[in-house]
Amino acid sequence: MFARAVCMILVLGLVKVSAAQTADTGETDPWFGHVKFGYLATSGNTENSNLNSSFQVGYTAGKWVHALDAFAVYASENEATTAEAYELGWKSERNLTEVDFLFGRVNWRKDRFSGYPEQVSESVGYGRRLIDKAPHTLNAEIGLGVRQAERVDGVSENDTIIRAGLDYKWQFSETAAFTQDFVVEAGENNTYLESVSAVTARLIGDLALVASYTIKKNSDVLPGTEDTDTYTAISLEYAF
Repeated sequence: MFARAVCMILVLGLVKVSAAQTADTGETDPWFGHVKFGYLATSGNTENSNLNSSFQVGYTAGKWVHALDAFAVYASENEATTAEAYELGWKSERNLTEVDFLFGRVNWRKDRFSGYPEQVSESVGYGRRLIDKAPHTLNAEIGLGVRQAERVDGVSENDTIIRAGLDYKWQFSETAAFTQDFVVEAGENNTYLESVSAVTARLIGDLALVASYTIKKNSDVLPGTEDTDTYTAISLEYAF
């Protein structure tokens, strides 16, 4: 946790330095991103602790857009861990036209209580901005790739996958927005689905309150293992 916090501070420091230099030259800032953090602890008859955090940092260079995403969630009850999951992803996007683009992705997922404790996927494909007119935006992606996964019983699986994704945003007021992200990775051994629904309300300046609901599902898991995990989170977000 300390190492991740240090990395985030260093990244934000570099972004802030770049932004200051850009402001001096009058150029458009190529950096973008956000940091989210939520924590809840209760005491009494039951001791509960919940932590969720994520960050994104990206850089635009001409027709290229690069972005790094990270996510972590942890929960415990009476000092026993009940949830622990992490994600890390990299995406490079090359604009072909105003609405068409190519992409390459690498995603790593680790979930201690999932039927698949660890999965890594690499994919390339085509994307299109289907709607880009306020207050709505909708992007779609389709691609091919490979996935390396480890089942809860220690068996390793290698799949060729079809990857599809949708990113939707509805800016329903000047200070509030709804987003819906959906991803599916379909392979012979397993189909992985992830849905993230969120409502963001800006509090002051670049600080916002975010309420989100995440669903993660693996189609093929061993008997006695749940195929679906859900996370409900309330976080503070700082955008830059």
